[in-house]
Amino acid sequence: MRAIFKLQNHYQAFTEIIMLFTRHRQLTLEMAKREITDRYLGQIFGAFWALAHPLVFILVYIFIFGFVFKVKIGGTRDLPLDYTVYLLSGLIPWLCIQEAMAKSTTVIVANANLVKQVVFPIEILPVKGVISSVFTQCIFLAMLVVYVLFTYHHLPWTYILLPLLILVEAMGAIGISYILSSVSVYFRDLKDFVTVFVVVGVYLIPAFYLPEFVPAAFRPLLYANPFSYLIWCFQDVLYYGRFEHPWAWGVFFILSLGTFYFGYRIFRKLKLMFGNVL
Repeated sequence: MRAIFKLQNHYQAFTEIIMLFTRHRQLTLEMAKREITDRYLGQIFGAFWALAHPLVFILVYIFIFGFVFKVKIGGTRDLPLDYTVYLLSGLIPWLCIQEAMAKSTTVIVANANLVKQVVFPIEILPVKGVISSVFTQCIFLAMLVVYVLFTYHHLPWTYILLPLLILVEAMGAIGISYILSSVSVYFRDLKDFVTVFVVVGVYLIPAFYLPEFVPAAFRPLLYANPFSYLIWCFQDVLYYGRFEHPWAWGVFFILSLGTFYFGYRIFRKLKLMFGNVL
C-alpha cells in the first residue's frame, strides 16, 4: 500500500507540473519574450546582443581550437563532418544550459515583489529563463543547419530528431533551474559557485575534443559528468548522423525527466518560506 501511495504522489506531482504549464502558458511565453527584449532595452543594438555575446564566444573557440591548436577531427568514415560542426554540436547546447543555470540563481531574488504576491504563480519564473535560452539555442542551431547545408549540400536524417532532443533538454534545464532558483534564495553564494562552474564546465564536456583524447586515468570523470550525455546525444544528431552513443540517449532521457520531476518537487517544498526569507 505504501508503494502504491508513493506512486500516486509521484503521478499527481507530475500531472500538477503539466497542468501548471498548460494553465499559465500565455503568461510564461510573454514573460520569456520580455526576458529577451527587456534585457537590452534602451541599447542601440537591442536584442542583437543576445546573439552577439554567445556568437563571439563560439567564434573565439573555433579560432583557438581549430586554427591555433589545430585540432584535427573529421574527413573520415567514423568522423564524417569537419571540426567546426563537431565543436558547435556540443557547444551550442552547453551554452543554452549554462545560460539557464546562470539566470536561475537570481530569478527569485530579483523578482521578490512578484514572489510575495499570493496570486502570482512563481513556478513560471525559472521556466521563462529556460525558454529564452532555448530560443537563442534554436537560432544558433538554425545557423549550424545552414552551414552544414552550404558545406555538404545535405543534412543527415538524424536532424529530424532535433525537436525531441530540444524538448527533453528543456525539461532537464527546467528541473535544474527549479533546484538552483529555490536553493539560491536561502544560499545567496550559490550564484558565484554556478558562475565558476559554467566557466570551467565547458572544458569538462566532450565538445572540444574526442573522449579518446582524454588520458585513461581521467576518462571516468568524463562519464561521471551528467552533461556529457547531453553533448553526446546532440553530437549523434548533428555531427555523426547516426546513434554513435546509443547508451547516452537512455541516460540523458532518464536524467532529464528525473531532474524535471524532482526539481519541481524541491521547488514546491522550498517555496513555502520564500516570502519570509526575501
